[in-house]
Amino acid sequence: MVDIRSNRRDAEGQSVITANRLLDGIVVWRAFDGAWRELISDASPVPNDQVETLLAIVKPDAQSQGVVGIYGVQVREDEAGQTVPVTVRERIRAFGPSVHPDFSPQGSPAGHNIEETRHVG
Repeated sequence: MVDIRSNRRDAEGQSVITANRLLDGIVVWRAFDGAWRELISDASPVPNDQVETLLAIVKPDAQSQGVVGIYGVQVREDEAGQTVPVTVRERIRAFGPSVHPDFSPQGSPAGHNIEETRHVG
């Protein structure tokens, strides 16, 4: 089955694999070693033409890995070399709500602000 979000991926771009942790719903990202991590900076980008193949491998084991809702998210590198999703929705999932830093939860990744990241798509 083709990922319904694949229409949002550029042929030459890269994506990371994301899901929600089954136990608590936290957004997680698939790292190079196959582990699920809470920071997108730990995610392993793959060429967009390989995303469907990787999803076909990862999805059948979702429950045993403790995750649900696995799919690919197109990303790009920002000016600082950080991995950033191209859509606002996925930037919010990765970095938290788009609120003023004074009102954001403690522990939010420092240095990333939704407003600072231009929408590319």
